Amino acid sequence: MKVVQPIRDERIIDGMKYYFRSRSMRNYLFFCLGIYSGLRVSDLLTLSVREARHNYISKVEQKNKNNKRFLVHPSIREDLDAFIAGKADDEFLFASRQKKTISQLKQQPIDRSTAYRFLNEAAKHFGLEEFGNHTLRKTWGYRLYHQDERNLPLLIDAFGHSDMRVTLRYIGLTQDLLDRATMRMR
Repeated sequence: MKVVQPIRDERIIDGMKYYFRSRSMRNYLFFCLGIYSGLRVSDLLTLSVREARHNYISKVEQKNKNNKRFLVHPSIREDLDAFIAGKADDEFLFASRQKKTISQLKQQPIDRSTAYRFLNEAAKHFGLEEFGNHTLRKTWGYRLYHQDERNLPLLIDAFGHSDMRVTLRYIGLTQDLLDRATMRMR
């Protein structure tokens, strides 16, 4: 399995927001909800318009069936409201514009591979390596930890980890600490 890293540089995060916003409101909101919620891509894909109408979004995670509740970040509220205006509550927030190949169904969520493709296109544009669908979730954790290290117990719980070492490794801090320790060597 490919190891992916969080986005560590706030300037790149801001650049990616601008990059997505100037090309596709759907992709911009997908990116922003990912870095502000800590949800897995599979859970982002199944968000409904109804869930996005509120200041808090509650979601039962597909992988572990935990109930996750998160605040819609105020910086994207206005854009999100404009994006969902006129859409039916039962529509997927990130609906595909195409008919699904096998099922022939319309108005289904975009596929993981579609999300991977547009996220990786932006990552390449910004020179990011070790980038994948989990990067958004890891970026959320990395930023929350750097905001205040006392958030570590919250992250352990939010990620469903049993040990802080797992969480620190997951958000890329173990590597950061190793790199810094190596640089201090004489």
